[in-house]
Amino acid sequence: MVSTPHPSEPSTTSAPPTRSTMTTATLSRPQLTAWRNAIFVVFALSGISLASWVARLPTVRDNLGLDTAQVGILIFAMSAGSVIGLVAAPPIMLRLGARTGMVVALCLVALGCVLIGLGTSVFFTAAVVAVGLALFGFGNGAVDVMMNVEGAAAERAIGKTLMPLMHAFYSFGTVAGAGLGALASLFAVPVAVHLSVIAAVIAVAALVAIRFVPRGAEASEASGATEADAAGSSAAAAPRAGFRERLLGSLVVWKDLRLLAIGVIMLGMAFAEGSANDWLTLAVVDGYDQSNTTGAVVFGLFTVSMTAGRVLGGPVLDRFGRVPVLRVSALLGALGLAVFIFAPALAPMAPWIGYAGTVFWALGCSLGFPVGMSAAADNDDPRVSAARVSAVAIIGYVAFLVGPPVIGLLGHEFGILNGLLLVLALVVLAGLASPAARERHPRPAVKPAASA
Repeated sequence: MVSTPHPSEPSTTSAPPTRSTMTTATLSRPQLTAWRNAIFVVFALSGISLASWVARLPTVRDNLGLDTAQVGILIFAMSAGSVIGLVAAPPIMLRLGARTGMVVALCLVALGCVLIGLGTSVFFTAAVVAVGLALFGFGNGAVDVMMNVEGAAAERAIGKTLMPLMHAFYSFGTVAGAGLGALASLFAVPVAVHLSVIAAVIAVAALVAIRFVPRGAEASEASGATEADAAGSSAAAAPRAGFRERLLGSLVVWKDLRLLAIGVIMLGMAFAEGSANDWLTLAVVDGYDQSNTTGAVVFGLFTVSMTAGRVLGGPVLDRFGRVPVLRVSALLGALGLAVFIFAPALAPMAPWIGYAGTVFWALGCSLGFPVGMSAAADNDDPRVSAARVSAVAIIGYVAFLVGPPVIGLLGHEFGILNGLLLVLALVVLAGLASPAARERHPRPAVKPAASA
């Protein structure tokens, strides 16, 4: 389905590049498009998996007879696996490449879904669910870093602002997952059946989509490959650095203060998104005294709003720039969180006011993560861009996955709505750190299509 690439100039000394040797400089326009679309699918699959779990969380809690603190501890199993996956992702990419690594990670996600379902609906034991969540978290943590590194490489190769749209596909996945989860809850579909179907979809779609991701493309982008490099013979190419040297190179970026400030943006916005993913349904059920199905529907409203923000985000960013957009986003997010937290005091209108706050909450944090990724990749030395993207991805996803258990513990002591005050404070902090994301380079022109 992807055509064989053609060199831009005829050559009698080198054969056309194969899938195992191509760099981003040798990819044709159809191949670049197929690469982009494959990453869209990977983002969507990650979103489907997470939303499917979140939408059934109230049912999992009820089936296992857990209280809020115990749910937080259960989620910690996922968070622990996720952090390990985040840390393991860069070495996995160095050994296997992002292409193979993403397939392995998504298959672990699928296996985790099956175990979560079995523990909830067949064995009725939190231990099995915890093991499933650990595998689920490891797979999602690893694939989140790899798909963002791969997405940043595709964005640079194509020459367009694509990261918000890529994260919009993650949101498309969460919308689909939340919708299917709400239907499964409405019709009392067992969690084991629901999540097993989701697992099969994830595994099959990952194996199909990954065929269109070129091998080692993120490595060629990180090494600053050029058209001249691609046209040169392999004998003239510089020897590839060893694994130890590449690993040390990926760690040195943590000394960059600007990168750490971008990490603060990621911290606040990812904390806001992650807390909604894991606690919004329960906050609606417990804080607003609504049904499990209503909680899933409100979570769907959140994901739809976040998707809209990401779809529209690219043109808005091109028009106004990163810093103004991040400041307005932080303001919207803080406003939405404040409305959602304090709306119950305005009963009987509380549910509808709170749902409106959910929309602002989602719009406010919709662009923080993709903008942070693009800002991290915007660097004077393109050879370290992949390491920078990986670093801020780790910061963001640590907040995204470790934050929810903290909210659970706070919610157990002070109420789930009051626990969200911590999220509100971090969103304000992210807005204050927004100048770190200022553009350093103009967007490169779009590459012309390769000649046949």
